[in-house]
Amino acid sequence: MAGKMVEFPSNGHTAKGYLATPAAGKGPGVIVIQEWWGLVGHIKSVCDRFAAAGFSALAPDLYHGQTASEPDAAGKLFMALNIERAERDLAGAAKYLAGHSSTPKLGAVGFCMGGQLALFAGCTNTSVAAVVDFYGIHPNVKPDYGKLAGPVLGLYAEKDGFVTPQVAKDVDAAIKKAGKTSEINIYPGVDHGFFNDDRADVYNKPAADDAWRRTLTLFRQQLK
Repeated sequence: MAGKMVEFPSNGHTAKGYLATPAAGKGPGVIVIQEWWGLVGHIKSVCDRFAAAGFSALAPDLYHGQTASEPDAAGKLFMALNIERAERDLAGAAKYLAGHSSTPKLGAVGFCMGGQLALFAGCTNTSVAAVVDFYGIHPNVKPDYGKLAGPVLGLYAEKDGFVTPQVAKDVDAAIKKAGKTSEINIYPGVDHGFFNDDRADVYNKPAADDAWRRTLTLFRQQLK
């Protein structure tokens, strides 16, 4: 791993996260938000990939040290997530990341649970100027799309049983109804988690590569 674990203030408490920075020292800041598995190796590797592409990336540990390797345990952590604490941790992460960012504008990207939290971060932190939502879902996280400060890119899977194509289209429509900018792409023939190259059962390289290209393009356009 090219990055390191760091600690940052979170509304009177402290939180931890994984920070990866580019060779230049600073790049546009991107908050990377975990799947329901927690802050696992895959999410850290995504931060490293952002750093290699010239960004500063921070993945806050929203489970505070806990991770899961099988769905039942992940589901319990997912449903036990304290939304108010997650909001504080995301705000703390944004403030900390600003010190490592070459621009005042930040991006937020998340996967599964993190995708919904990336939308939430975009609605609760004015510094977040672009959001990428990979198949985001969490029943207790309800973003107020009218507060988005920048565009949203939604990346979804046709065979997703959690975030179906219709759900994806509904999110897109709701963002646009709030007067904000949204673009979605639904990848045919792939399943929820297609970006996770640690999961051979769902990973799809062509879709993941295209999604990564779209993500970098959005952030390079918006984080100036």
